[in-house]
Amino acid sequence: MTAASPFWWLALPVLLLPIWWHRQKRRRTQAEPLATARFLPAAPPQQMRVWRWDDVPLLVLRCLLLVALIAWLAAVALPWRGDTVLVGRDVPAAWADQQAAQAGLSHAQRMPLAEDVLPWLQKHEHEWRKDAKLLVLAKQVAMPAQLPKLAHRVEIRLAPQAGGVAVERADRDTAAGATVPVAVVAPAEHKAAWSALFAAFDAAGNGKVRHAVTELDGSEAPPQASLIVWDRAAPPPAGWNAPLWWLPPAALPLAPGVDKAAVHTLHVNAMPLQVADSPRGRLWASDAWPPSDADGARALYETWHALHFAPEAWPLAAQTLPPQRPSPLAMPGTRPDGWLAYALLALFIAERLVTHVRRR
Repeated sequence: MTAASPFWWLALPVLLLPIWWHRQKRRRTQAEPLATARFLPAAPPQQMRVWRWDDVPLLVLRCLLLVALIAWLAAVALPWRGDTVLVGRDVPAAWADQQAAQAGLSHAQRMPLAEDVLPWLQKHEHEWRKDAKLLVLAKQVAMPAQLPKLAHRVEIRLAPQAGGVAVERADRDTAAGATVPVAVVAPAEHKAAWSALFAAFDAAGNGKVRHAVTELDGSEAPPQASLIVWDRAAPPPAGWNAPLWWLPPAALPLAPGVDKAAVHTLHVNAMPLQVADSPRGRLWASDAWPPSDADGARALYETWHALHFAPEAWPLAAQTLPPQRPSPLAMPGTRPDGWLAYALLALFIAERLVTHVRRR
């Protein structure tokens, strides 16, 4: 369990202990010597409980001391994890056991691999003890823009692809032959321009992406498309949905669920573009399509891939990252807790002084 946790504030009921202690004080009854007392049998002195608040400053100091202690525990990070093997979901179990044994981590704790493992390790590195060893086993690790500086030694091992280089090349060919389904609803005078545009897109992509264009007239069943080109100044039929729509500006206000106040105007690659979100998908509207020249087609292609497609992650090679920091980074959302330690020390000294003065 980590000490940097709000659950430590559940210990606040311990403040009842000093209150209960002060309320449980007892005093002896005062005995006055009498001349005739020598004729009475001896009796031990009696004690009685006094239910009243005594030593209020001392009680307040002790309560503040406990509050400062709980706050300090809630803000201090106490590492508790030891040697750990982080295993990807698609990694073969036999290969993972073999690699863990080679690294001397057969009995180490195993954890599922995070999606962005290196940034995740930098964020959560305070959970591991200083002498902990970390082993990352995955088929592929995305390379960040800059390798993080960690306080622990992290070894990254990549699982071999089944079938070797041939399968890896086949995977690349499959990725290169990805197909983007496109539905085009346009008037007869624009159909040839849209077909030529997507054919140019196929050529510009060098075979990495192929566009499967389906020409519709708007009366068919809802298509399964990643892009719908609705080149009509009329609202699209009900049930048609796609992640991205290309519309003429006249059709943008007619699309269901579009808030006119939420329409943003952009100028990307020297192309004016109106962008809005709707329950049916994201809508793009422009007067510049279908493009009439090569520059317009290039601008539309670059804008589409820059704004709509996620960038591909470059794989990281198997390597060992040496420790480059004396200690992990501070936890996100926390501030240095040095002042709490000084406050705790000051309250402890004041409590001891007041206790000593009361006894004198």
